[in-house]
Amino acid sequence: MLDVSVAYNRYQFLGHEFLTWLWYVIENDQERLPNPESKKVSLEIGNRVVLENRVNDALESITIKGDDAGLEEGVLALRKGAVVTQINLAYTEGDHQWHFTINGESLSLTGLKTPETGAVETKDDIEGAILEKVFLYGKAVELVDHLYRQFIRLRISSQWSENVLPQLKQWIRSS
Repeated sequence: MLDVSVAYNRYQFLGHEFLTWLWYVIENDQERLPNPESKKVSLEIGNRVVLENRVNDALESITIKGDDAGLEEGVLALRKGAVVTQINLAYTEGDHQWHFTINGESLSLTGLKTPETGAVETKDDIEGAILEKVFLYGKAVELVDHLYRQFIRLRISSQWSENVLPQLKQWIRSS
């Protein structure tokens, strides 16, 4: 059995590859997104992307932020060998929208903003409001879990090197 720190260092690249693949899916292959109960679902890059590139033992960090920021600099960084380490997403399902950031190193969600919940008018409404909020948090976690599971299935299959990796490289070169 691997020591936790050894396993962490050996496989931490997976989170960064996942976020890079996710960016590609959002831009080119939205059909991969889950579509629960035939609701209209979309996933978009939010207002922040962080990339890192190791150059001669130095760590170069590129942060692109802003509501209407262009991602051209991020694609250029990918061409130079950078990896996505954080990505902010806007997830829409029906009339509901979530905003959150995924950290590639730990796959943790930060800054999670859920859709509005009903107003709490009486003491009896508190429990319902808490349950609704927990449900809404769970939807974001389920989305990331589903996408990561899909990524890992692809990553360990022959499809990764035969199809997905060439498509990713072509997207990076042509963007």
